[in-house]
Amino acid sequence: MLKFGISLFFTEHSMQPSELGPELEQRGFESVWSGEHSHIPEVLKAPFPGEGGLKRWYYDVMDPFVTLTMAALATTTLKIGTGVCLIPQRDTIQTAKLVASIDQISKGRFLFGVGNGWNQGEIENHGTVFKTRHQRGRESIEAMKEIWTKSKAEYHGEIVNFDPMMAWPKPVQKPHPPVLVGGAFPYSARRAIRYGDGWLPSAPSGKTDLLEEIPRFRQMAAEAGRDPASLPITAWYPPRDLDLMKRYRDLGVERVVFSVPSDPAEAVRPHLDEIGALMEATNRG
Repeated sequence: MLKFGISLFFTEHSMQPSELGPELEQRGFESVWSGEHSHIPEVLKAPFPGEGGLKRWYYDVMDPFVTLTMAALATTTLKIGTGVCLIPQRDTIQTAKLVASIDQISKGRFLFGVGNGWNQGEIENHGTVFKTRHQRGRESIEAMKEIWTKSKAEYHGEIVNFDPMMAWPKPVQKPHPPVLVGGAFPYSARRAIRYGDGWLPSAPSGKTDLLEEIPRFRQMAAEAGRDPASLPITAWYPPRDLDLMKRYRDLGVERVVFSVPSDPAEAVRPHLDEIGALMEATNRG
């Protein structure tokens, strides 16, 4: 069965997580996801990688750990995920605590979607060197895994570095919530294989790109000594196309996540109706 999730950039003007979460749970969706941007610099140093330019909700989005906690408290089975948490912009030790805390609050329902970001100015405002953001992202994830799994954790990288320390809570999920590495092929695929527990590739451009990349990703994983079955794939923002969903399902994709506008509930519900019907048709035959 192909799992379906919904991503919404929660803002003060959008449908709230306490509304959306229960509706998704009742409709049979597997997960709800929230994006992240701490801010958007007035002048961009890097072009926006998506279509249609920057949307207002990139400026307005609330912190994902706050909104996802709200969704978790309003539901019982719905999984909650960051889509994606911008790791190089965050303090490693504090983020490890946030992840463990939200996994505790949700009773083990957290999915840790991560990425290293595209917005050079935003990243640099946090004191991160743009050219080394991927190294910082990797070292941060490796260090977090030490914190989550050991009573006395230490990590010594070139950027992230700390001596033995103690930090609780530990996550409910063992050894830790799945780290799903987002981004484009082949670079994010390599990062997912190196330090991730799954791959979260963008799939907005049509019916062939990701379909061709999936077998290549699995071959890369096997060549690197990773079991491809241990690296589930989440297709991010695919077209709402029944034939494509069935092809993803047959290829063994674990889940698809669809974007809905950051609008009030009455404007979001028609999208949930459409995607819910697609989910039912996909898993019916």
